[in-house]
Amino acid sequence: VELCRRLEKRGTQSVDLSAEACRAPLTTSPLSRSLSRGAKAGLTSSTPVNVGCGPAEERVLLTGLHAVADIYCENCKTTLGWKYEHAFESSQKYKEGKFIIELAHMIKDNGWD
Repeated sequence: VELCRRLEKRGTQSVDLSAEACRAPLTTSPLSRSLSRGAKAGLTSSTPVNVGCGPAEERVLLTGLHAVADIYCENCKTTLGWKYEHAFESSQKYKEGKFIIELAHMIKDNGWD
């Protein structure tokens, strides 16, 4: 398994991201820091790699009721975050299909502190 994949951050800086437990690469697309759950900071991605998805369940999050599915590393089976399957409030529909990968579960290099 390739250790990491290079990602472009705002066109000027690359960031290497992989699962903390096994160092499998997690994403091949630019990431955003805009979403998080409480004190758990996370990065959003539309197209993660090496990620499996559990069954969706309804959860009340800070922004309301959502149907979300836990996501995990397909290599080491560590839970990484969640995927927004459905937003019940129209103002939250933009989150549907997005994946949140919690910073606590990834190794990051070449960029973000």
